[in-house]
Amino acid sequence: MSTRNIGCLYLHGFLSSPQSAKAQQTLDFFRHHGMAPQIQIPALPFAPQDAAVVAQTALQQLQQRCEQVFIIGSSLGGFYATWLARTQGVKAVLVNPAVRPFDLFEHYLGPNTHFYTGEVHELTYAHIAQLKAMHIERIENPQNLLLLLQTGDETLDYRLAADYYRACPSWLEGGGNHSFSHFAARLPMLLHWAERTEPTP
Repeated sequence: MSTRNIGCLYLHGFLSSPQSAKAQQTLDFFRHHGMAPQIQIPALPFAPQDAAVVAQTALQQLQQRCEQVFIIGSSLGGFYATWLARTQGVKAVLVNPAVRPFDLFEHYLGPNTHFYTGEVHELTYAHIAQLKAMHIERIENPQNLLLLLQTGDETLDYRLAADYYRACPSWLEGGGNHSFSHFAARLPMLLHWAERTEPTP
């Protein structure tokens, strides 16, 4: 399947986990093609500032053993992936990404229960400020980003991402949901896109 030593960093979404469906589908895909050592799916801390450190560390670990590394980010993970792609000069696939999560999170201030662990996390204005500090105002190297959107996303307005990433190569599907229906079927395409060209610094 893959002729190159390419690594993948998968970043899950808000209150999600490496155990999420898309994360596990990506892991299964890499394992099936004999590429298990080439993928990392870290559990991202609740605080954005801490999540950024964990994601950066995982990316650097992959870069030490892979010729090239790309990121797959889902929802809030897509926001983090956009920031990492810009600051680290790597390619990223954004799956139903959050564009301005700091605006949305004002409605989630206070306690939030993690979907997988049951832990309760307190969302504060400090977390919102951390997200604002990571926001990329303008996409400077759109060819480094591949956008995957489904119009049936019940959590995020897909039109916000379609506008923000309008210069990027995109795959838009009607219907679907926030989890991105049939994601596993898109993985060969994502790997092919990531392998095809080197990222633009």
